[in-house]
Amino acid sequence: MEGTNPVNKKLAAALSGGAVLVLALSGCSSDDGDKELDDWAKKVCDSVQPQSKKIADANAAIQQETSDNSSPTDVQKTDSKAFQDMSDAYKAMGDSVKKAGAPPVDDGKKKTDDAVKELNAISKSYGDLKKQVDGLDTKNQADFADGLKDVAGELDKLSKSGNRALEKLQEGEVGKAMGRQDSCKSASATPSGKG
Repeated sequence: MEGTNPVNKKLAAALSGGAVLVLALSGCSSDDGDKELDDWAKKVCDSVQPQSKKIADANAAIQQETSDNSSPTDVQKTDSKAFQDMSDAYKAMGDSVKKAGAPPVDDGKKKTDDAVKELNAISKSYGDLKKQVDGLDTKNQADFADGLKDVAGELDKLSKSGNRALEKLQEGEVGKAMGRQDSCKSASATPSGKG
């Protein structure tokens, strides 16, 4: 029986293809930095780290569900919860960045506002994906697989839409300051070595 498994694998592939946006940090830097900027970076990094973990866990849950021969109901339940967690995590990240305020750099306020807007938009997109998954018919395997295909397509789009505003926020001195924070190093996918 050609079930939901291949489609769900597609979903997992779309997820691992970068829909999971974790702060892309520049690693470590040798300069001593600027106290005010370091304080700002610490505030953001400390509050973002648990959210990054939540996103990684949600991603892992979807990956796990795809490796089993799961029933549509299990897949729906796992995916729905994962998308809700991701939506909450991005929203919380947006709130954290907003609460930290603008970093003391040129255009800091604009960069922060753009990043917050982007994080909230990503949060909303995951919320929409959750609704889409919740609406799928688990009783009909073929319909469910088709529905999952649409979800995987949306997820793929989401992963390709990128996180330009966040990258902008982390340019230059801000990225270096964030790279100096332990909590950001562990939130980033890059191994923290001596840079």
